[in-house]
Amino acid sequence: MSTRRSFLKTASVATAGVVLAPQMSAWAAPATGPVRVWGTFRERRHAAQQSLAWKPSGNVAATAIMLNPAAVKQSVLGFGAAMTDAACYMLNELSDSERAPVMRDLFAADEMAMAVCRTTIGASDYSRTLYSYDESETPDPELKKFSIDYDKAYILPMLREARKVNPELFLFSSPWSPPGWMKPDHTMLGGAMRKLNFGPYAEYFRRFLEGYKAAGVAIDAVTVQNETDAEQEGRMPACVWAQEAEMEFVKSHLGPTLEKAGIDTKIWILDHNYSLWGRALDELTDPDVYKYVDGVAWHGYVGGPDAMTRVHDAFPDKHAYWTEGGPDISQPDYQTDYTKWAEAFNGILNNWARCITSWNMALDEKGKPNIGPFSCGGVITIDSKTHAITKSGQYWAFAHYSKHVKRGAKVFATDGIGANGAGGTVTHTGFTNPDGSRVVVLANRGDDTRAQLVMDKQALEVELPADSVITLEWS
Repeated sequence: MSTRRSFLKTASVATAGVVLAPQMSAWAAPATGPVRVWGTFRERRHAAQQSLAWKPSGNVAATAIMLNPAAVKQSVLGFGAAMTDAACYMLNELSDSERAPVMRDLFAADEMAMAVCRTTIGASDYSRTLYSYDESETPDPELKKFSIDYDKAYILPMLREARKVNPELFLFSSPWSPPGWMKPDHTMLGGAMRKLNFGPYAEYFRRFLEGYKAAGVAIDAVTVQNETDAEQEGRMPACVWAQEAEMEFVKSHLGPTLEKAGIDTKIWILDHNYSLWGRALDELTDPDVYKYVDGVAWHGYVGGPDAMTRVHDAFPDKHAYWTEGGPDISQPDYQTDYTKWAEAFNGILNNWARCITSWNMALDEKGKPNIGPFSCGGVITIDSKTHAITKSGQYWAFAHYSKHVKRGAKVFATDGIGANGAGGTVTHTGFTNPDGSRVVVLANRGDDTRAQLVMDKQALEVELPADSVITLEWS
């Protein structure tokens, strides 16, 4: 990585001033007070920097980033990661005295403030064993063998503990597969769902939600299926759902079943890649699906985040939620890829997502427990022998958002021009918190540079070291 200092010179751009002048009268009142700064780069990790101050804008730089708090977008639900079987197991392996500071660091409002976490409905690939809530060698449509007992050992206790630290923790749950007997191949490993079991499967969801609530862990939302069209060649729990099948299940079974039971848990569809945005559009076009669906769950493995904007523009009353993506522990930059993740987060948030939920919250030094084929890492690593904690690059990227952006914050437009516009090395997102404070996160994957932020008739000069993430916050 180059360490050459190549700061851009501020230049007067008359044409930019002419273009932007009509917008400025609509922007917010001038900021007051100092701008606090935190940075992650080189040896620093979310470290406080010297405060900055707004000054009269004067000349607008050719690379300015224009802040427009009046151009309000979605409200933020929060940030977090998946509390899988594997993650809960690793957290449970810590003694009470070891775990308390870890849970506080992850969930406390004055620490990382993780506020949106995913759980699994039965086994995922990051489980210790393959299991469902209705283990039966023969069909059991009346669910006589239904039980959530497996989760009572450490999954439910860890979720209760997380909610105790953060009572506002929003939990959503996803199945990787229905019980094997509901599928033609009679296994949770790959395959597809049988329509004749749609009714029992909706009841399966209801019993899961009621069982978890009775155990002290209410679930706020469910997705129909993790990665609806990924069969994974039978290497892990998975289930293919045709688009028409997902639609029929939601409108004729899951939606009505939850409605009849008086369960207000939200339903999210798709739970898969940006590249499937056309499927999301088609599903929401059906009014009987539309009425039961709160929003679309997205993964970022294939395609670009602008897919979420396409769906939002067609159905602005349906929300976008980013529900999976995490570090690869086999990569040498596992602990230092914070700029890559912050750049991804900026793209996600600028395309209407209300939350960013990573994959496993915690795994061991080998990316275990894992019954699947992938080499994911945790947001944190817990050494299986020493219980030492290692924080990933993704953890440090999250810190620049979750420590500053509160639930209910509104994303606002930040428009880069020149080198800091689309395709540039500096990405950016702005937020207005419920208390009126403002936050801007900048990610610079290029060489050392300097950014000029312009808001109304004020400007701020921000130094951006190479490969850095910078958070600014002011009243």
